[in-house]
This record gives sequence, C-alpha cells and structure tokens, in this order.
Amino acid sequence: MSGYGGHLIDDTVVGVEPGFRAHLGDGSQLRARRVLVATGLRDELPDVPGVRERWGQDLLHCPYCHGYEVRDQPLGVLGGAPEAVHHALLVRQWSPDVTLFPHTDALTPGQRELLIARGIRIVEGAVARLVVGNDRLQGVKLDGGRVIPRTAVFVRPRFVPNADLLTGLGCEVDENGWVVHDPAGRTTVAGVWVAGNAADPRAQVITAAGQGSATAIALNADLVDEDVQRALADHHAAVAT
Repeated sequence: MSGYGGHLIDDTVVGVEPGFRAHLGDGSQLRARRVLVATGLRDELPDVPGVRERWGQDLLHCPYCHGYEVRDQPLGVLGGAPEAVHHALLVRQWSPDVTLFPHTDALTPGQRELLIARGIRIVEGAVARLVVGNDRLQGVKLDGGRVIPRTAVFVRPRFVPNADLLTGLGCEVDENGWVVHDPAGRTTVAGVWVAGNAADPRAQVITAAGQGSATAIALNADLVDEDVQRALADHHAAVAT
C-alpha cells in the first residue's frame, strides 16, 4: 500500500465526528472526506469451560471451513444457539458419528425427528466442560459427570458486529443490529461506507475482500463526482466574472 502512496498508521480509531474528524488512540486527529469502516465482527462463545481455550483448534464453528479436516471422526455439536440443530445437520455430512448436546436448549418434536432421521445422537443435559488431554480434545463432560468421547466439537457463536464507529455516526441498523447498507457499501449516512463482516456476518475472507474492492471503487467514483461538480461550479463562477 505504501508503494502506491498510501500512509499506514499503527493506531486505533477511538471515535469519528461527523464531518469527518477521526480521533486516534494516541490523541491525534485526522480529517477525511469519506469514511470506510471495515472493523469486522467478534464471536461471542458459550460460557463453558474449555470452549475459549480450544477455540480454533478442535472447537470449531464452520462446517465448510473445517469439516473436511475432521471428517469421519466422532464429532459433537454444542447447543445454546437457535441454529444448533441446523448446524448439526450440516456437520452430519462429514461424519456418521455426530452427537448434538442441546445444553440449555429445549428441542421441539420436529427437531428431534429430523436429528433421529439423520442418525444424529442427542445427549441431554447441561455441558459442564470440554475435556482436554495432551493438548487435544478428549470429550464433552456433562454436569452429572458423564463424559462423551469426541475428537472435535462444533459450535455456532453469536456474531456481533464491531459497529460502534458506524452507530456513533448515526448509521441505521436493521432489526438484528447490523448496519443498513446498499450493495456498494453506502450506509444511511452520507459519506460513510462499510465493507466486510462489520455489515455482513456471512462474508468469508474472500467475500469480504471482494466487498472491500467493490466499495473502494464506488467510493472513489463518489469522490471523483464531487471533484467534478466542484470544478464545474468554479468554472461557472469564473465564466460569470
């Protein structure tokens, strides 16, 4: 980026004023004509001992990203989220040995029928912790002390957008808390744009990068149009004199 004239600043934007003035963590400020926010999201995980410690190792979230690596193994799916049953049905593609731990969920008769039809085992009871030995997941321990051996467990975290900068500028959000934007990344506040997981929880890396590129192109066109209109106004003023 620096080779193309860009200037990288290793700091944190702690706030943006309308206008736009960005306040950095070191106390300095920057002025900008437009703002593009690509601050991503954060994963809120179940408060179960072992979950945070094994996150990204053998406690996984995406069947499409990680399913192949743990195929044909004894797999678990940790409940506690509305999408847990659907998650278990997706994971079932990768192994004939899948166990759903509803944890704090109450399954409906329809959900149970789907799981049974697909050969997914249901183990009731609150999950006490993930059992780890030799830096590998060994199983899932229930409150009563029973341990169900598993080599990997999937969980659906709650996706929370890092959108404080956007909402602080007055950008509208939808009923789920995600910033409203058009396909080009324009928010409801003029001059404020968004790309990637800050606005789209489904965007994987390649999708978010594509969104960033498309938004940057649209934003640049917006700046060029503003420059042209300003030049045209100056031209008309010069001709009038």
